[in-house]
Amino acid sequence: MTTRRAVLGALLGAPLAACQSTRSAEPNPANAADADYARWYRGSVQDGPYEMPLVDRSLLDPELAPRTVAFSGGHRPGTVVVDIDERRLYLVQAGGTALRYGVGVGKQGFAWRGVATIGRKAHWPNWSPTAVMVRINPKLARYAAGGLGNPLGARALYLHQGGRDTMFRIHGTNEPWSIGTQVSSGCIRLLNEDVVDLYDRVPVGTTVYVRRSGARRA
Repeated sequence: MTTRRAVLGALLGAPLAACQSTRSAEPNPANAADADYARWYRGSVQDGPYEMPLVDRSLLDPELAPRTVAFSGGHRPGTVVVDIDERRLYLVQAGGTALRYGVGVGKQGFAWRGVATIGRKAHWPNWSPTAVMVRINPKLARYAAGGLGNPLGARALYLHQGGRDTMFRIHGTNEPWSIGTQVSSGCIRLLNEDVVDLYDRVPVGTTVYVRRSGARRA
């Protein structure tokens, strides 16, 4: 069985970019003691070939936890709505409600918005930077295999328009402190346990609206 130290070791060795991440106030785990990074986790659960670390949610704003909330807007049940300014993702349910998740979104100038469909889904996806990301940071690794250290986390939902990959994703993260912030180059990130839950609820072909609410949050 994978030990806790081995699990955290894989996370500590994680690449520094997921859709080009800019870290928040938390220290870079690659330069921090194990204890600084390990405090974000409270155990793990077997997920395919990996023991997926579970985040200690007491370290996050309680409002970022998944919950059912009232929701209006005329979207069909099963639609995904991402509000960039709120840092929230809504999975529309019947009866005027939605399942709401806290997310991390694109930093200013990089946040993508529009209407797309989920064109593909992947367990423990591989990752490669886009051409834009490489231009911004030529030192980026060009490939990362799926696994605990992969910046896309446990699942990825690939957003397509007109049958083509937009290069934006809804995905997991090994940077739990980034949820609720603007950190990426446009991708939408959830805690790994949350993206696993969402992944199991939405099929390929699901419509995704990425919008701004006008209620900007710091």
